[in-house]
Amino acid sequence: MIAAPASGSGKTTVATGLMAALTARGTAVSPHKVGPDYIDPGYHALATGRPGRNLDPWLTSEELVVPLLRHGAVGADIAVVEGVMGLFDGATGHGEGGRSGGDFASTAHVAALLEAPVVLVVDASAAAGRSVAALVHGFRSYGNVRLAGVILNRLGSAGHEAMCREAVEALGLPVLGALRRRPEIAKPSRHLGLVPAAERHADAVETVRRLGELVAESCDLDALVALARGAPPLDAPAWEPATGDPVPGRPVVAVAGGAAFTFGYAENEELLRAAGAEVVRFDPLRDEALPEGARALVIGGGFPEVYAADLGANEPLRKAVAAFDGAVYAECAGLLYLARELDGTPMCGVLDEVTATMTPRLTLGYRAAVAVADSVVARAGERVRGHEFHRTATDPPHGATPAWQWSAEGPAGFVRGRCVASYLHLHWAATPLFARRLVEACR
Repeated sequence: MIAAPASGSGKTTVATGLMAALTARGTAVSPHKVGPDYIDPGYHALATGRPGRNLDPWLTSEELVVPLLRHGAVGADIAVVEGVMGLFDGATGHGEGGRSGGDFASTAHVAALLEAPVVLVVDASAAAGRSVAALVHGFRSYGNVRLAGVILNRLGSAGHEAMCREAVEALGLPVLGALRRRPEIAKPSRHLGLVPAAERHADAVETVRRLGELVAESCDLDALVALARGAPPLDAPAWEPATGDPVPGRPVVAVAGGAAFTFGYAENEELLRAAGAEVVRFDPLRDEALPEGARALVIGGGFPEVYAADLGANEPLRKAVAAFDGAVYAECAGLLYLARELDGTPMCGVLDEVTATMTPRLTLGYRAAVAVADSVVARAGERVRGHEFHRTATDPPHGATPAWQWSAEGPAGFVRGRCVASYLHLHWAATPLFARRLVEACR
């Protein structure tokens, strides 16, 4: 587990670089990310050649964390898990099973479920040796995690490194790596965090390669691998995307992809295939027609606001989506794409009364929701756990038949015939029946 005292300390740099460095040595690395984030797993996938996967007790349950890790790690030599936020920061107000409200779904929580050794990445750019040691000592003393080593990040000089290394090692903890400041390989970001790897593929590949070289020359890879080998065995069986006998006929489920729609969990598509679907990708930026024979559309999250002009310019596909008579499931960016317009640019108009606009406020957080109405995935009254992550708003916020209710502010989302769309992101490993219902709706 690669953790840090706070966001911005360099977890993604170290975790992605470690994955790339180990992969370059011929090690099969299974990449994982704590929490609901979609963007970091995209870089993990570039580093390892395997799908980046999420481990989130809130979205899927504590009981599924180990099975999902084992599922993703089939055929791998080592699993590297990137943490989220600060080591002990979790879902505030969502404490369960005796855990404190701010600890549930934290990096520390997932590390405890996995019994994983934790390596703390410490930003030493603005601290001297003894202050860094005091910080490390505090994190080692607080909570129930196995803090097994430290990687020092953003060091300014050899002397700075020696001072910090000596102070930390005096605590009895090994310093497993020391990275100097390298602003030239910074990863670009914008309003929702890092720019997804799929949007800057060639540049992202080069960035990941250089991160791998940086970690290989700055960290003790053998010692890190030895830490992982020392973790206790995981007894729970691997998760299987089984939903019963496959629906006959292999109906085609078209899943939006490309640079505008990069958010999605690998397990969701695996569940669709297990339910009998043929999953086919399409790119709303480039494709002028839906995949042949499509009977359902899945349009997930991403950044349609960045690509609104290009999405709007693809009039043939917009008309094809508007005329589509199959089942449609849309999350967040998918909701915006189905609206009449986004910041004045025409979208598909499936939800012809809906306009969407960018907002100055980021909406972010876990949501405990209940289905308001039957849809192609849910039944009225069913409860789910999801998350919101957007800087847009729709007018109206819900239709005559809303999809979900998750706050006292009122219902949210839209159910229109065989279309369901909302801002709610869901990990279907927690509700595998949703995938089966969508595939059955293709009939």
